[in-house]
Parts: sequence; C-alpha cells; structure tokens
Amino acid sequence: MNWTPLTTAEQLDALDAASHHGPVLIFKHSTRCSISGAALNRLESSWTPADPGASSVHYLDLLKYRSLSNAIADRYAIEHESPQALLIHDGRCVHVRSHFEITYADTVAAFKRLDGPGVGQL
Repeated sequence: MNWTPLTTAEQLDALDAASHHGPVLIFKHSTRCSISGAALNRLESSWTPADPGASSVHYLDLLKYRSLSNAIADRYAIEHESPQALLIHDGRCVHVRSHFEITYADTVAAFKRLDGPGVGQL
C-alpha cells in the first residue's frame, strides 16, 4: 500500500475534499500494539494497486499525532479506537472498523459498495 501519512489537521480538509470524488481510507495505527500491527499487516499483505481506493489510503501514527487522532474522532463523530479503519465519503465517516474487524476483504468490499448506487452508512 502506498500510504499517505497524516500529520496535520489541515490535511483533513484536503481529505474531505477528496472524499467528494471517491472514498478515502484512514488507518489509525498504534506502533506499540500487536493487534494494530496485525491489522496493518492484514491490509498490506493483500492490497494490490488494482484494488479500489489503492491511491486513497492515509496512515496515522496515533502515538506521534494523538491530537490529530482526537481531531478525527471529533470531526467524524466516532469513538476513538486503535487500531481503527475509517472510510470517508462526501466528507463524513461512512464505514468504521476496529481491532480484529479490520480485514482486507471487508475494507475492499466497503470501497466497492461506495462506488455503487444508494450509498449510505455501511
């Protein structure tokens, strides 16, 4: 995966703007957590450049950028968890998974559902 690192709150404005053209993924990762490492590995080991959203993936090291993690929770009205995968579409969080719920298959399926008619809360 070609992650774009999230390091500033200003990037969230650009991410929201991009989400009006297609869904974007935020992966909140704790470098000290084995569950987070396993979730990251599940995504990275299976993802291919041909997968939907492959160019719209953002990585947040929440230990380095905890205030940004809190800003994400506030902006998208979600509870902070780690690890956490969020799909943002049209400026709102429409899909959120944490811990062992984060899988390659579920994430790709969510991207695909967002490309179809009747997009809603996933």
